[in-house]
Amino acid sequence: MRITELLTKDTIAMDLASSNKDGVIDELVNQLNQAGILNDVEAYKEAIHNRESQSTTGIGEGIAIPHAKVSAVDKPAIAFGKSKAGVDYQSLDMQPAHLFFMIAAPEGGAQTHLDALAKLSGILMDDQVRQALLDATSPEEILNIINQADDEATDEETAEAETTTAPVDADEPYVLAVTACPTGIAHTYMAKDSLKKQAEAMGIKIKVETNGSGGVKNRLTSDDIEQATGIIVAADVHVETDRFDGKNVVEVPVADGIKRPEALINQALDTSRQLFVARGDSNQKSAQNSGEKQGVGKTIYKHLMNGVSNMLPLVIAGGILMAIVFLIGPNSFDPKSGQYNEFAAQLWQIGNESAFALIIPILSGFIARSIADKPGFAAGLVGGMLAVAGDSGFLGGLISGFLAGYLTQGIKYSVKWLPQSLEGLKPTLIYPLISVAITGLLMIYVINPPASWLNNLLIDGLNSLSGANIVILGFVIGAMMAIDMGGPFNKAAYVFSTAALTAGNTAPITAAMVGGMVPPIAIATAMIMFRKKFTKEQKGSIAPNYIMGLSFITEGAIPFAAADPLRVIPSMMVGSGIAGAIALGLGSAISAPHGGIVVIFADFVHVPQTLLAIVIGSIVSAIIYGLLKPRVTNVEKAASQSMDE
Repeated sequence: MRITELLTKDTIAMDLASSNKDGVIDELVNQLNQAGILNDVEAYKEAIHNRESQSTTGIGEGIAIPHAKVSAVDKPAIAFGKSKAGVDYQSLDMQPAHLFFMIAAPEGGAQTHLDALAKLSGILMDDQVRQALLDATSPEEILNIINQADDEATDEETAEAETTTAPVDADEPYVLAVTACPTGIAHTYMAKDSLKKQAEAMGIKIKVETNGSGGVKNRLTSDDIEQATGIIVAADVHVETDRFDGKNVVEVPVADGIKRPEALINQALDTSRQLFVARGDSNQKSAQNSGEKQGVGKTIYKHLMNGVSNMLPLVIAGGILMAIVFLIGPNSFDPKSGQYNEFAAQLWQIGNESAFALIIPILSGFIARSIADKPGFAAGLVGGMLAVAGDSGFLGGLISGFLAGYLTQGIKYSVKWLPQSLEGLKPTLIYPLISVAITGLLMIYVINPPASWLNNLLIDGLNSLSGANIVILGFVIGAMMAIDMGGPFNKAAYVFSTAALTAGNTAPITAAMVGGMVPPIAIATAMIMFRKKFTKEQKGSIAPNYIMGLSFITEGAIPFAAADPLRVIPSMMVGSGIAGAIALGLGSAISAPHGGIVVIFADFVHVPQTLLAIVIGSIVSAIIYGLLKPRVTNVEKAASQSMDE
């Protein structure tokens, strides 16, 4: 397929009026819509912005290629626009962008249009083509320039097989590369062309494998790998790296393949670098990048952090909205309450019933995606939803995430025998269908039943403890609120406490609320007391954790518990248990099931005692966690930096 079958007069906007990034996106989306390309303008625009949030598509050299592959597109197309004045597009080289190509690809589209889009990405790496496009004065001239460049690119592709074979002389430098980006449309092929052109200028033989939307092209053979002096992996998604065991591997984001080809090739030629060691995980990053060996623990940590980082915004946003509701009134969201406020009820629906409802599915989904890339995402989301439905909480979400991820990896391996003609169906049909079905069945029949049984067992155990020593009761309920922070233990303690409250016994709910407030407050306090042991991203949640803790939103501590359960959970249990014991021992009596710091003042006589219990419990947990937690490692710093980017 020729590029001009996708780029037509109807999709060309010669002179853009906008002076900012969002305006350019709006103009190009409107151009596509007017040409009859889109069936849902807002969905497509949202997909474009989501792609930009992953990393800018302003690749430098005055070019930006915003793109999305979604069902909102009826047929593949390319919109073009230019701005002689330039637009700040947050480009990789920090320079204004002048040429804009917006790619609209339908979900599950044919390979032919993907090949054309790949060709366009390579064409734009040519200085002369870019200058000609910038100087063009009409849509016809734009199309002529693209057609001529298309012909030249086709000739180069025909000759590619002859120029990417391993050299006959084993001593001749030979560089391999693998390029991949999240959508597999633009950056993948631009990095390929950038590396190839730089290698040609340096007189170095190179072969580049692309992991694009249409599958793997120009795959590196075992002979290639054996003869390679070095291998460049320029990718923002996981690619197979175990095959490079014992080789000089340079791993960087795909943008570096576009902007720093010479530096990467020189690194690949440096035979003094530490060699890559495969560890049975094709998603594993080379130890040479982090300066540390990555064993099983750090691999698990990486997958956990992928889930936690994507879950954190929901925790913070939902938690703060719920805190606002509590400030309006402890029961202002309840239509049956005299405190009912319609606006508060809407905020509660957004924060509690929407944002918080997504926390566990998102955690599970992104853990699975980290392990198995996009094919694992669907199974992870479904597993997380079933964890919620089956009352297995965030622990169930963790289990379902890893289950879905590694299950999908196994499915990928088991269907390798399928013919090449079905390659395009694997990521969109075969992988998700099988992984979603198996993950769902395992969650329903294997994971959730024992969790539900455990939940009922705990409720029975608490009922039998209700007549025991009040301090012991306070410690047990307080500690249980911190075991899984919203999971079955937490729910069992809370259900028991609310049931006791309806019967006129305020002791259990007092211990539950005090114990539930401690974990987020303790986490925030630990980040202040032990600042060097937390990443910049983690410390950004200090204020939200205090707000959530004071509002009795225990889930604020979940991201930390999910990432480091063996240190966080015991630390929080001790402090929460102590807080519950002190509160009941000093006679505190909270008579509302929600509200945190607000409803504490309803028991005005015991406010000092209740606050003292919270402060002591939080400080104890903060100190224990801070002492147990090691300093921030290079792996954690790198993970935090990559999330910020």
